[in-house]
Amino acid sequence: MDNKTILEGILWDLKCLADLFLHGSIESGTPALHKKFKDGLNDILTLQNELYTLMSEEGMYAVTNVAETKITKTKSKFEPTLDEA
Repeated sequence: MDNKTILEGILWDLKCLADLFLHGSIESGTPALHKKFKDGLNDILTLQNELYTLMSEEGMYAVTNVAETKITKTKSKFEPTLDEA
């Protein structure tokens, strides 16, 4: 298994952990527990950002920019649906 595959797996795990910590902080029953989950969430998000930055610098995580016209076209396609809600 190559480094990219391993790091993508770790990044995925961090994303899942962030979701768990987010819901834990939202649903926590006491201020102390809320703080623990919130602090954990911040730590996980920091790790996720550091790993993403590392992967981007190494060319392992490519992000492609989308033309503004494509965004506008897609948005206009869904606007009638949003107006109905």
